[in-house]
Amino acid sequence: MNAVVESVRIPVTGVRLDADVAVPEAAKGVVLFAHGSGSGRHSPRNRFVAGELQAAGIGTVLADLLTREEERTDAVTGELRFDIGLLAARVTDLADWLGEYEPAAELACGLFGASTGAAAALVAASVRPDTVRAVVSRGGRPDLAGSALASVRRPTLLIVGGRDQEVLRLNQDAMRQIPGETRLEVVPGATHLFEEPGTLERVAHLACDWFTRRLPG
Repeated sequence: MNAVVESVRIPVTGVRLDADVAVPEAAKGVVLFAHGSGSGRHSPRNRFVAGELQAAGIGTVLADLLTREEERTDAVTGELRFDIGLLAARVTDLADWLGEYEPAAELACGLFGASTGAAAALVAASVRPDTVRAVVSRGGRPDLAGSALASVRRPTLLIVGGRDQEVLRLNQDAMRQIPGETRLEVVPGATHLFEEPGTLERVAHLACDWFTRRLPG
């Protein structure tokens, strides 16, 4: 199949979400990004990781999990970014949409979650085990997935900055609750946003390796 790069509006329950889709020719799989903590599809960190995945032959979907109106509300209240139920339902709907989206319908789906988006990704993986094949969390809050962690059986990679001590502890606790294959990678010298030189590149390398090995062709 020829490469596809387009911006789309994806229908989910009650709303439509803006997304940027890129599917390389002969893609090995496709990864849906679950942004968190007030972020969206324009996140430079997630776009960098997405670019590295595309270079490795993996498709990407960078979708806003909130509408523009919801983003304006959240900028004032900060409440929606922690509404894991809402975010997880939308990630699940987006994953379902991918199964009907012709350029990616035959591709295995992975989820890449950051911050609170990681919790949403893990909940979605727990309720769509036949759709979601692998999960990567960057600086995530898997603890916010609550009881859903006990139902995550797909390979899960947790990436945390070595200087992000509280989030590291939360990830260590979550790792013990996930019954499926789980690995924790600590990036030395990195803080929560992986802003230090070379740290985001390390995240991208780890994610590419994880998805390349675990998403079937």
